[in-house]
Amino acid sequence: MDNKINFTTPTIQNNIDFKGYVFKIISYWKLFLATIIIALIIAKFMNGYKQKRFSLSTTISVKEENNPLFSTGTNIAFNWGGASDEIETIKVIIGSRSHNEKVVKKLNFFVNYLKEGRYRKEDVYGYTPFTVNFQTDEPQLYNKLLKIEITGDNKYKLSFDFNELGSDQLIVYEDNTVSQFISDKSNFSKEYNVDEVIKTPFLNFSLRKNNKFNIGETYFIRFASFDGTVGAYRGVSVRTITAAASLLGLSMSGPNKRRIVTYLNATVQVLEAEKQEQKILYARKTKKYIDELFVREQDSLNKIERELGIYKEVHNIFDLSTEGSQVFDEIIELEKEKKTLLEFNDYLKNLRSYILTHNQYSENIPVPALIDIQDVKIAEEITILIQKSTLRETLKRNVTENYPGLKKLNDEISIAKNNLFENIANLRNINNNKISKIKKRLSLTNSKLKKIPSREQGLLKYQRNFEISEANYNYLKQKSYEAGTAIAANVSDVKIIDEAKDLGEGPNYPKPQFNYLVGLMMGIVIPLFYIIIREILDTKIHTAEEIQNNYAIPVLGVVGRNQGKNNLAVFDRPKSSVSESFRALRSNIQFMFKNASDKDASKTLILTSSVSGEGKTMVSINMATVFALSGKKTVLIGLDLRKPKIYDDFDLTNDIGVVNHLINQKTLDEIIIPTKIPNLDLILSGPIPPNPSELLLNDTADKMIKSLQERYDYVIIDTPPVGLVSDALELFKYGDAIIYVIRQDYSERGMMKMIDDKYKNKEVTNISYVLNDFSIKNNYGYGYGYGYGYGYGYGYGKYGYGYHENEEPKGVFSKILSFLKIK
Repeated sequence: MDNKINFTTPTIQNNIDFKGYVFKIISYWKLFLATIIIALIIAKFMNGYKQKRFSLSTTISVKEENNPLFSTGTNIAFNWGGASDEIETIKVIIGSRSHNEKVVKKLNFFVNYLKEGRYRKEDVYGYTPFTVNFQTDEPQLYNKLLKIEITGDNKYKLSFDFNELGSDQLIVYEDNTVSQFISDKSNFSKEYNVDEVIKTPFLNFSLRKNNKFNIGETYFIRFASFDGTVGAYRGVSVRTITAAASLLGLSMSGPNKRRIVTYLNATVQVLEAEKQEQKILYARKTKKYIDELFVREQDSLNKIERELGIYKEVHNIFDLSTEGSQVFDEIIELEKEKKTLLEFNDYLKNLRSYILTHNQYSENIPVPALIDIQDVKIAEEITILIQKSTLRETLKRNVTENYPGLKKLNDEISIAKNNLFENIANLRNINNNKISKIKKRLSLTNSKLKKIPSREQGLLKYQRNFEISEANYNYLKQKSYEAGTAIAANVSDVKIIDEAKDLGEGPNYPKPQFNYLVGLMMGIVIPLFYIIIREILDTKIHTAEEIQNNYAIPVLGVVGRNQGKNNLAVFDRPKSSVSESFRALRSNIQFMFKNASDKDASKTLILTSSVSGEGKTMVSINMATVFALSGKKTVLIGLDLRKPKIYDDFDLTNDIGVVNHLINQKTLDEIIIPTKIPNLDLILSGPIPPNPSELLLNDTADKMIKSLQERYDYVIIDTPPVGLVSDALELFKYGDAIIYVIRQDYSERGMMKMIDDKYKNKEVTNISYVLNDFSIKNNYGYGYGYGYGYGYGYGYGKYGYGYHENEEPKGVFSKILSFLKIK
């Protein structure tokens, strides 16, 4: 072993030893392995325990579909049929309670079909060999698990327990009312045939078989809350796929794929029917109104036709003259034009009055049944007003008044109303001017009428009324046909592009790979946090490198863990690694003695530590032993007067010692005790005095040490801990070298600050640290101990097992290797 060790003051390093930390983390591989295995087991359990959830979707198109056979002016239904192209309206409707109530009621989704699973009762809707058939106006046991046990090809047993308190609830889904039911029985069990109606005061349904019955299978059904079911299905997600094409994607997640498929397709069907009905509702109202007018006009036409026939027979006149025909044609044309303008003005007046007196605009807006729309803008603005109003009313059921979208809609409706009022006023002014001109022309034509014979004037009057009535009759007939055709030819603005379908997709929750990845990460992160927290809270000294990096006093060497029964490690086990470490210390310390150059001079070695229990006495005994075994006359003095320990290792009593000499009871020769170790004498501390500090400071102590230095080659002094008392500091003046003992995993990091500061201030010299009770632990880095007189311990490298006497392996793996080597 190279004894030339550099004892110059090391530079204190404040940088982090990343390599050491990496090795420290790697050293906890068993902890990492255990936590990773546990985390993966938990992840596997959670993958099985968590209820699987599937996500399916459907795609629909929301686009206004107009029949090309109808023009803007004549197609009543399609112009003002509703807000069919409003994407936002569709989104709100799909999430609304009223819409989902219709879907749930249509599918009877408040009936739960369950089967006992591994961790819970699983939803088996669509997988049962039967369906429940019942009338919604009859009572059913509310929220009660009903057990269905298959007992035959067409038989089953129904059983359940009534509440222990004797009070159950009944629900009638027709009006969604819940009532109390008190039974005098504790349970119910009875066998029924398929399609046989169960008729009791508390249950009214039958099972319809839709697949083969497997005898022994057990299912459960439950009549759940209607409102709760509706609330659970309001979570259909709606997203815009392409704004320009008005495509919407509807998606839904749940534990049962067949239930999801059924609900998504049904919600689209209900939406499609609603939008179609909403779209033709205006046309239905228009046709009804036209048909009423048509009947009245038909009666009027028949009456005028009879009167005209009677007039012709009575006055024996059947045709008008040429002049009368011309006047007749002019009057008819002007009357028709005047009638059209007056009717449209009346419509505009009614329309303006309706808008002023109503806050909601829907299918009840006045119908332009008998007129052609003069200005396309009127139809467009009414359509916009109806759309915005419908959307606003839908939003009001789901949002508050402060919702930004609702505020924006109110502003848009106000702008649309103002634009419509402006156009109405302009059209009425234009029509009034036209009516004035027509009246003037009628006045001139009527003056011509007076020039023809009176009989012809009467015939002309009847024919004029007949022609006007017949024109109205034909017009109403045409409008009725248009409205009826619009209703019959109407299609919904909502179309299914891609219906929901189970294509065998796996669950989107839980995600096994993700859970295993999280488990792996947690298996790494948790022990990593444990290591970090432990490192932060750890204040102990573990390695010589820690001492080097944090303190100015150099490290002389390390001493391994003593496996012996007492502290005489070097004497009792001279071939042990601990003994070798003390021999290395003996070699290294030669360079520290003040009088190292004078080989014949006596050398005094003082040993101290921070607190009791750090192995100061053990190091003192064995350092004295290695000097004595090397042929040097050595004396070991126990000056730890407060807590003496040396006597016990030499099987002596502590009755006589240094204290007796310092108080002049015994001479120096009387307190010196020869030991069984050659060349080693011992001076015990003696009885514990009341004033140890004063005894060590008197002249007798000084004379004693000087006398011993004259007699012995090496004087080894075991002093009290400097961290507890100041006695040791007073004894430093006698020392040619000072060893400050630090114990691995025991000494606190801050304990050496006081002595280190004295060293920096040069109050203490020739001092060095010795790391005691050292054992190489993987969780404290790599290779610690080499170069400090502990390079041969515990069988490292080529020096293991054979150079030193065997020491008992401490690890399980080491024990196995040892056993195999023996074999």
